[in-house]
Order: sequence, then structure tokens, then C-alpha cells
Amino acid sequence: MADKTFQVDVVSPDQVLYSGSATFLRAQTTDGEVGILASHAPIFAELAPGGAVVVTEADGSKVAIAAQGGFLSVTGTEAKVLAESAQLAREVDVEAERAVLESAEEGTEEYLVARSRIRAVDALS
Repeated sequence: MADKTFQVDVVSPDQVLYSGSATFLRAQTTDGEVGILASHAPIFAELAPGGAVVVTEADGSKVAIAAQGGFLSVTGTEAKVLAESAQLAREVDVEAERAVLESAEEGTEEYLVARSRIRAVDALS
């Protein structure tokens, strides 16, 4: 039976946010939301503004990451998320980000970052 896990690395220029074995990866790209399983066909995609990345680990637990800008690269054995900036969902101040969504103009960088962070938090709910 084929291995159902694959290596996932999520990095930004200043930190490694996740590195480990996963059974599923979900990410919003400019072409739509994609789901990645082990042995997925190779793809290279641009991450969508205001998107999030969710990693499902072998034990079923999830790690969500707000990722702004960057790329997703998938080979048959690994997936790499190279984000321009990123933050773990568990580090997000939800109330502060909701306030930004209310006050910022839709489509601005400030709005998209807040939306990304809220998406990451919501992915764990």
C-alpha cells in the first residue's frame, strides 16, 4: 500500500512556519482552492491574495497559516509553500483583525492581510 503522507514545508523569508509529514494540504491560489494528497501530480501555483494554507497532519490535527503572496510548488513527494509573509493561525488576534476588516477598504493590502488571518483562524473552527 502506498504511503498516504508527504512532506510539507511552509516558509516565509524570516521563518519556517511548518515542516513535517501531512496527509492533506489545502491552499487558495489565483486559480482557485486546491487540495493536495500524497502522490499529487506536480503543480506550481501562485497563492491568492488574502488566502490561507491548511495542513492536515497524519494524526488528523490541523495547522492553519495565513499566507500573503508567494507560491505553492508540488512534486510527487513534497509540497512547498513559499510565502512572502505568513502567520500561524494560533498567533492571530481575531478581534483586531475583524476590526481591520471593518475599517479597511476592500482590496487594500491591509484588508487582504486581515482576511487571510481570519481565514486561517476559521479553518481551525
